[in-house]
Order: sequence, then structure tokens, then C-alpha cells
Amino acid sequence: MSSARIPDPAWHVELAREVISLEAHELLRMQEGLGDEIFEAVEVLYNCRGRVVVTGMGKSGIIARKISATLASTGTPSLFLHPAEGIHGDLGMVMRDDVVVALSNSGETPEVINLLPSIKRLGIPLIALTGNPSSTLAQRSDVVLNTGVSKEACPLGIVPTASTTSALAMGDALAVVLLERRGFKKEDFALFHPGGALGKRLLLTVDDLMHKGDGIPKVNLSTPLKEAIIEISSKRLGITTVLDDEDVVKGVITDGDLRRIIEREGERMFSLTAGEVMTRNPKLVTPDALAAKALNIMEKHKITALVVVDQAKRPVGLLHMHDILNA
Repeated sequence: MSSARIPDPAWHVELAREVISLEAHELLRMQEGLGDEIFEAVEVLYNCRGRVVVTGMGKSGIIARKISATLASTGTPSLFLHPAEGIHGDLGMVMRDDVVVALSNSGETPEVINLLPSIKRLGIPLIALTGNPSSTLAQRSDVVLNTGVSKEACPLGIVPTASTTSALAMGDALAVVLLERRGFKKEDFALFHPGGALGKRLLLTVDDLMHKGDGIPKVNLSTPLKEAIIEISSKRLGITTVLDDEDVVKGVITDGDLRRIIEREGERMFSLTAGEVMTRNPKLVTPDALAAKALNIMEKHKITALVVVDQAKRPVGLLHMHDILNA
């Protein structure tokens, strides 16, 4: 083994930039050479009635796993098949309605090639991502996507670097074109990512977070202001709804309203009713509204709570900004 290079920050930076530059150059070459075969591949995937089975060995296998995961998270049922396990029984996971996407830079990977007879016997469409369009894999595939590179980023020219980046980019291109073809939306993405921040933002509704039942602060139009203050204090939300005799929301009283009333009315405030001091036409929201939409309303109007109502404008909940932020 040769001796290690003496640490030199400038050299490290220069070499890292060369690697990134070379890989970017190879991606641009692949982009320029891309033609109708991407349309053909997307058509095959779009019309797949089963799952997209992605396979590859070694470093290509790692890229295949990522491509499969990206497809699965964007509306295309997909699984990864290890080619060595496939020829020892796991091919039983592959069904006639599936499509196989095989990755091999050389196109001659023995474990992948050994899968081909069984795939062909099942009559399953085969898409190849390979750097060798004249290889055995390419010749036996229905669609060939050329992911070839002129050189690897590795100085030895043998470690898969630019070639795996090329295959990964092609897989991303397939997935993105396919999701656009399907009309896949952020809400659909959230269904497959309920534990993530995006999932919470797109799936949580007002009904999931609002205070309900006895937790809703309520007073009547004729309720003395003193009692309204007690209701605001006891429910600890800094607000109370003000209802008419039909339980329809007519207004709200907030902590901020109370401070302004004290400054304006002084001791006279205790002779007033909730209906006389309330803020009329408060911002309302329905239980099925997204929590993110409710938060936008609060931020836009600089308020910290929303009354949640049914179709008759009767209160069914109270949503505070802290409830959303805590979620």
C-alpha cells in the first residue's frame, strides 16, 4: 500500500471540487443524450397494474433500493429485489402484472443476468438502466436507459462514483416524470409520510387539535362582563365566544379586548354585557379545515385563536395557535 498524502487543506478542496465537477459533467452528457426512451419507460411504468420491482447488485443495488423507495413514496407501488436472493427463491415475489427495472453499469452482472430467463418466462416488461447499451442486459430489455459515463470520479477509474450518480439521477428522472404523469400532489405525498413534518402539515385538521365540549368558552349576549371575564379565565384560552339564544356565534371577547375596555370604560365596564363589548364578525373555521390553513388565518389577521363552527355557525370547538405549534 502506498504512503498517505501529507494533509493539505487546499489539495483536499481542489480534489473534492474536481470530483463534483466531473460528476456534474457526466450528468449533463447523459441529459443531452436522453431521447424518447424515457417516454417509453414512463409509459411502461404508468401502465403497470402490479408493482415496480427494482433490482441491482452491489453499489447498483444500493441505488436500486433508493429508486424503489422514491417510487413507492410518490404513488408507484415498488419493492427492491436482491438479485442473488432472487435466484434462490425470492423471485416468487414477482408477479405477472409487475414491471422489472434492472440496474447494472456493465450490463453483464451475473446475478442480474441470471434473473432474465425467469423474467422473460413470466412475460414481464423489463427496463434496463445500464452504462453498456450493447450488453446482455440491454439486448434482453424492452426499454434501455443509457446511464453510461466516460470516466469514474475515482482516480483509479474503478470505484463506482460517477456511474452510480448517473443511475441515481436517471431513477429520479423516471420517478418525477411518472409522478407528474399521475397528477401526484403534496397531499398524496403526505399520506405516505404521516410521521414527517410535511405529513403533519398536510394531514392534521382543525378537528384533530381543537378544544371540544366543556373546553369551549361560551357566554351569552346578555351575560354580564364580569361573568365573561371568569369564563375567559377558567378556560385559559384567552378568549370566549359570545352566542345568541340560538347558540349562534355573534362575536368573541379576548384578553386584548378586556385591556382596551378597562382603559376606555374604567369601573363602568362591570355594568356592561358581553354583547356590548364583544368583537363582532370574528374569524371562523370549520372542523375539516387543515390546521395549516387555520394557522395561516391566524398569522394573517394577527390573532391567536379561531372559533370552530358547524354549518349553522354554532360553536363546535376552539382552536388556539399554541395547539397548532405544539403539534
